[in-house]
Amino acid sequence: MSLKTLVVDDHEAARLGLMELLVGTAVSVAKTVADGESALRYLDEDKCDVVLIDVQMKKMDGLTLLTSIRQAHPNLPVVLISAYDYPVYLARAVANGAHDYVLKSDSAGQIEQTLSHACESGSSYPGGRLDNVKKKMSETIRSNQLPPELPVTSREAQVLRHIAFGLSNREIAKSLGISVETVKEHVQNILRKTGASDRTDVAVRAVRLGLVD
Repeated sequence: MSLKTLVVDDHEAARLGLMELLVGTAVSVAKTVADGESALRYLDEDKCDVVLIDVQMKKMDGLTLLTSIRQAHPNLPVVLISAYDYPVYLARAVANGAHDYVLKSDSAGQIEQTLSHACESGSSYPGGRLDNVKKKMSETIRSNQLPPELPVTSREAQVLRHIAFGLSNREIAKSLGISVETVKEHVQNILRKTGASDRTDVAVRAVRLGLVD
C-alpha cells in the first residue's frame, strides 16, 4: 500500500533529499511545501495519508503547525522529523498530538516503518523515541519514592516532570487531561513546597534529581 505523504520543510535540499531517500518504499511523497501556511492550504484542498513535518522552521515551526493540523484534521497522522532528538522536542510532540518522531539521519526503512505504523495503528511505534517519552510522561510517580528535596504529591510530581521536559502550562494540561488553571495551581504548590524561585529553577532541580531519566 502506498502512503500518500505531505512533506513540510523550509529547506529545499531537505525536501528533495527526503523524496530521493523514500523512492522505492511504501511512502509516496505526493507534495512538498516550504511552510506551514502552504501545508494547511494543501490539506484543506486535498487529502493525504500522513504528514511529515520538520520541527525547526522559521515561518511557522513544526510544533505550531502540528497544533493547527490537530484542530482542523484531528485524526490525520502527523509525524515530526528533526536533526535532533532533544527531550523537549519529543515531549512537546507528545503533548501536541504527534503520532511519532523520526530523525533526518534515520534510514529509509526506519522512516517507512514509522509512517506505516502511524497510519495503520494511529499510534507511535512501540519502543521508539516518541513512544518511550510518552510512557515516561504518563507514568505514575509515587510520592514516597521521591527524594526528600521534592516533597510533592504524586500528581504534582507528574506536573513537575512535564515542567522539567520544558512544556508550557497549556501543553501540560493537554498531556495530563486537566485544565490550565489546575496546572497553574500545581505549579504554585510545587514552587512553594520546594522553595524554588521559578519554574526554571525547579526544572533544573528535577533533572538533577533524575525525574526525567
